[in-house]
Amino acid sequence: MTPAEVRAAASHLSELHQRFAPLFGYQPAQAHALTYLRGLLLHDGRKNTEAIALHFGDGQVRPLQEFLGSSPWHPHPIHKEIQAVFAQTLVPSTSAWHIGTVGAIDESSFPKKGTHSVGVARQWCGRLGKKDNCQVGVYLVGVTPAGTALLEHQLYLPEEWVLDQKRRREVGVPRAATFRTKPQLALDLHARVRANALVSFDWLVFDELYGRNEAFLAELEKRKQLYVGEVPVSTTVWTEDPATQIPEYSGRGRQPTRPVRDSVRSAKEVAEALPAGAWQVLCLREGAGAPVAFEFAAVRVWAMRDQEPGPPVWLLLRRPVGGEGEVKYYVSNAAAETPLEVLALVSGCRVRVEEYFEDGKGYLGMGHYEGRSWAGWHHHMTLVALAHLLVTGVRLRLKKKRAGGRGTWPYDF
Repeated sequence: MTPAEVRAAASHLSELHQRFAPLFGYQPAQAHALTYLRGLLLHDGRKNTEAIALHFGDGQVRPLQEFLGSSPWHPHPIHKEIQAVFAQTLVPSTSAWHIGTVGAIDESSFPKKGTHSVGVARQWCGRLGKKDNCQVGVYLVGVTPAGTALLEHQLYLPEEWVLDQKRRREVGVPRAATFRTKPQLALDLHARVRANALVSFDWLVFDELYGRNEAFLAELEKRKQLYVGEVPVSTTVWTEDPATQIPEYSGRGRQPTRPVRDSVRSAKEVAEALPAGAWQVLCLREGAGAPVAFEFAAVRVWAMRDQEPGPPVWLLLRRPVGGEGEVKYYVSNAAAETPLEVLALVSGCRVRVEEYFEDGKGYLGMGHYEGRSWAGWHHHMTLVALAHLLVTGVRLRLKKKRAGGRGTWPYDF
């Protein structure tokens, strides 16, 4: 994302607003949505409600604050319509991209002072690289070659918040909200997108916070959802089919039913045992300078689930070209005949959700929300998703112009 693309997007804001405005409800709320989106796109300073109201609204701060923090419009219909736009305009462009549509799951944190903002707690803050006072949200971003869009999101509510009824009431946490781990929230987001039946994910990608969660992986397999997820180096797998590792019955005592663990190895041990010829250099994408390429290898193994044999999976390995440097480890429930190139390309899509966060925080005020309420946090993130969707459309239009095309508007707003 560039400043020029953001400014160009603002000139098309009315087209996007016409399609989404009815979902905000009454007329004043629709007008506030337009004002807030304009502020997210055009304000040069901190994009909070006061600054946006003074620079892009009628100067009345309180009504805009109420629109964001307590207005009754719900994010889910907005995200459903975002999913419709994504499916109509970005997914069809993947016909030549043989890995299809990818859903990228990740969390993002927002440092906060004080203890009153919803969900704030001393917890791992990825932005700071340490535990600190922050809010954390879980996000599901749709990825295609043409662009990305935030399809669903939800704030992570630490257990201390779930149990504190007074704090919940003060910030408007819904009564139905219970404690959900981040992997459980990710499954909720995935389920909501599937229920809308607008976007179908060919793959999901995620980092090791989710990849090491066996219940999360098992549920995706139950849903028949293909995935390529990063796992810790300590992940253990069976390198031989456990069904063939059950000792023969000696004729005495109880007949063996459990496999011996002679073929259980850590992901690191599997990688170190591979011959040099097992690794292939594959290009993931074009970079600003040289293409982004790594060495990859894949081994068919059997997962370990609750210390028992699990289903057959791919163990995908990635390292810098030349073999020196950190090795990344992934597991995938893809079929045995899946080419290494496909697994590699899918794994590389996770960087796109990080790019969404960089664009959202760098250009669209994603981390500038200063309210305290549950509704306000989700309203803000939803409006950032709308602003990002508009910029994505403008980027496609400008790209077509640079390529010598007509540069027609790619979205049917």
